[in-house]
Amino acid sequence: MSAVWIDKEIDTPAQERVKEPKIGRETHKLEKRLCRQVGQAIIDFNMIEEGDRVMVCVSGGKDSFGLLDILLKLQSRAPVKFELVAVNLDQKQPGFPDHILPEYLKQLGVPFHIETQDTYSIVKKVVPEGKTMCSLCSRLRRGILYRVADELKITKIALGHHRDDMLQTFFLNMFFGGKLKGMPPKLVSDDGGHIVIRPLANVAEKDLVRWAAHRQFPIIPCSLCGSQENLQRQQIGNMLRDWEKKHPGRIESMFTALQNVVPSHLMDRKRHNFTDIKTTGVPNPEGDKMFDAEEFARPSLPALQMVQI
Repeated sequence: MSAVWIDKEIDTPAQERVKEPKIGRETHKLEKRLCRQVGQAIIDFNMIEEGDRVMVCVSGGKDSFGLLDILLKLQSRAPVKFELVAVNLDQKQPGFPDHILPEYLKQLGVPFHIETQDTYSIVKKVVPEGKTMCSLCSRLRRGILYRVADELKITKIALGHHRDDMLQTFFLNMFFGGKLKGMPPKLVSDDGGHIVIRPLANVAEKDLVRWAAHRQFPIIPCSLCGSQENLQRQQIGNMLRDWEKKHPGRIESMFTALQNVVPSHLMDRKRHNFTDIKTTGVPNPEGDKMFDAEEFARPSLPALQMVQI
């Protein structure tokens, strides 16, 4: 049954056909890839189940628009029945065009809720000029969205973080936090009362950029984080893009590494019992080859993988 998420032909809901731009061959391939990658993430991590009421957090950016768009496409062919509710938090940022999202969501025909809370004034008042606002802003948004989720009887909260976000978070934690910790595709919220999912976990940001341009989403820039320069996350993002430019396939390889952890070859005593290690006399292909030079295969590019399929 679960294979239906990724195997069945895409059936675009009627409400989406109203203003859907004409789709070309390459864009059709992109659409199929996005649906397949999101469907695979849902299957792999059991993100959406029968009867779920999924809150899709829509900020007005390309990622959350893309997430809602793809989930609407998958909803019509999924092997389970689930509801989608689009939720936006209007933080009362100066000049925020509060008519755009309601108009767009009404046109889609998707149930939605706009929550209005003036977190902008709080953040600007508390955070000193020149300091990063993201942390406080994020905590305030989280608390409000958890409350809204309870009020709307939501069972899953879907966020628009993609593959590049997950890699950036991994390197942020490693470089600045001293932890091998990333952004999981599914987790229990910090208040213990909600399940948070990231269906775009397998999706590359560049594909979301292309899809947003094709679908002509009414993008609304964030005047809080979008106005800040030299953030640590931006530095990491620039580093990853530079690596990928110089060494194509590196992003793909690093993302695969997040799914292939070998605790016995790290140094975390809580994850591996180094104290009681004993010889076994049995050959172990994962054993230490201390006199061997490490050899790694050249990463395969996504385009080459597609051709081979």
